[in-house]
Amino acid sequence: MIQIKHLRKEFDGEVVLNNIDATFQKGVVNMIIGKSGSGKTILLKCLVGLIPPTSGEIWYDGKNFTRMKSRDIHRLRRDIGMLFQGAALFDSRTVLENVMFPLDMFSRKNKRERRKRAEFCLERVNLLYAANLLPSEISGGMKKRVAIARAIALNPKYLFCDEPNSGLDPKTAQLIDELIYDITNDFEMTTIVVSHDMNSVINIGDKVIFINEGIKEWEGSKSEVMGAENEKLNDFVFASDLFKKIKEAEDIIAEDEKG
Repeated sequence: MIQIKHLRKEFDGEVVLNNIDATFQKGVVNMIIGKSGSGKTILLKCLVGLIPPTSGEIWYDGKNFTRMKSRDIHRLRRDIGMLFQGAALFDSRTVLENVMFPLDMFSRKNKRERRKRAEFCLERVNLLYAANLLPSEISGGMKKRVAIARAIALNPKYLFCDEPNSGLDPKTAQLIDELIYDITNDFEMTTIVVSHDMNSVINIGDKVIFINEGIKEWEGSKSEVMGAENEKLNDFVFASDLFKKIKEAEDIIAEDEKG
């Protein structure tokens, strides 16, 4: 479980995150949603320690991350898997070598054991057959799957995903969603996904936090999103024609049931 308490972040006096409190549960997909520029990616970077918060606290399973010493932060980062928006693979390394990279850096296993673990992770995302290919030889969706395999190579307790479906077609995006959901459940990780894709929210979002202009406007389950009485959340959710139609259909069904 990860908790944030009164988190605030400023850049040159401009507040981009304002007094945010939230709890991210273990074994479920926790989603941070919001329009572009809302502060959700800044929040993710604070959570993983890429940028320090101006004030407030971040707790990992009862340990205060914001007050940890360097050696303790280094240990914690071994338990963190990160899926970047652009996959961030090494172009000169094969698919297998990309997945082995965190194992080579942090694992005490011998080379045969590291290779076996990397192959297991590639098999988990159905890409073992592509182990010897370079990133330039595979599709965008395959690159995301390789990045997922690399993110789970060290068997992390925490998985962070920044816009995992960015640039993907709907079918491939659904595949990535399903992988993230299945891996979260299989390994009982605390998974946090930053997204503006409402399809992902409906498909895999167990818990949803809505950020608007640096403020946490709403928090709840995906089943509560569609009926939430929050104007700013509704403006975000129903900006899509698809979700407008879903809402209209639900309203019609509700009226019929009353009649």
